Amino acid sequence: MPTPRPRTPLHTAERPGRDLSRPLPAALSWTVLLVFAGAFAVAYLLFGLAWWVPALYGAASVVAFAAYGIDKAAARRQKARVSEQTLLLLGLVGGWPGALVAQQVYRHKTRKRSFRRAFWGTVGVNILALAAYVYVVAPPLTV
Repeated sequence: MPTPRPRTPLHTAERPGRDLSRPLPAALSWTVLLVFAGAFAVAYLLFGLAWWVPALYGAASVVAFAAYGIDKAAARRQKARVSEQTLLLLGLVGGWPGALVAQQVYRHKTRKRSFRRAFWGTVGVNILALAAYVYVVAPPLTV
């Protein structure tokens, strides 16, 4: 039986200039996700959003979750990685809930400050786009 190769740490002194910081509290990510899910459900029920809106978020979230898992596995094996641009694009098109779950489950992409900033920026843009869609398409509420 071959001896297993010792794992090379992902963050070493040989990799200077890394933009690492403490991860945000996991509770913040889960809270954002729960608030979004609740607000999305209310918007879906009150405004009668098209069926494809939650389907898009669901499908994009599954793809984003898988992409983060693949990237984490590649990082551990020191193989070709999924680009940060791809991960951010998946979040921007509606996969950020799945990406947020993957970040917590895989503990991946939670410490690199520049990525976190870009990620939360895409979350904000996505939520603003969704709000604009709801505003434009939804019928006005009558009291």
